[in-house]
Amino acid sequence: MELTKKTHACVRLEKDGRTLVIDPGLFTEEDAAVGADAILVTHEHMDHFNEDRLRVGMEANPAAEIWTLASVADQLAGVFPGRVHTVGDGDTFSAAGFEVEVHGQLHAVIHPDIPRITNVGYLIDGGTVFHPGDALTVPEGRTVETLLLPVHAPWNKIAEIIDYVREVAPRRAIDIHDSLLQDHARPIYDSMIDKLGGGADHGRLTPGDRTALG
Repeated sequence: MELTKKTHACVRLEKDGRTLVIDPGLFTEEDAAVGADAILVTHEHMDHFNEDRLRVGMEANPAAEIWTLASVADQLAGVFPGRVHTVGDGDTFSAAGFEVEVHGQLHAVIHPDIPRITNVGYLIDGGTVFHPGDALTVPEGRTVETLLLPVHAPWNKIAEIIDYVREVAPRRAIDIHDSLLQDHARPIYDSMIDKLGGGADHGRLTPGDRTALG
């Protein structure tokens, strides 16, 4: 399997000539979903879910399908009839040759006065890679090879991110959700996660960079 980092929280996974895209939101490239055979969306926030990004991908491949939670699926059912599947915590399914498990239910707390929305994470191919969306979900009972780490957001702080890496205990952690993190702050985050992350091989990719998984 090969992973391509796109801007912010979006990644592309490729295996056996097929492509799975996760979270092509507003901050990512307009063509992020082009070439996708399957698209997964973790939740409804604009930086993870953007109808225009999805439309470009779905029109480029009339056989492409979307898997997502109810809050997003309800918005898309009439847009892409018969091509949107609703999933939730505990579900398993196959999408474009990838085996997917769904973990989690709620978005992380942004502020106590802001109602929490739903959010799911996707564990791919038995733990080869885990994308948690906007939550620090631990896929209980599963070993995670590569954790996609939401390193910077209004809802988190570095101590929580470090503890999350320790709890999941992946072999490797790759930063996502990083558009709001300025370049001069990155070495600080890198140093703290590297030193305190429990031994995980931590790194980040520039949008467009690719890396082998598994």
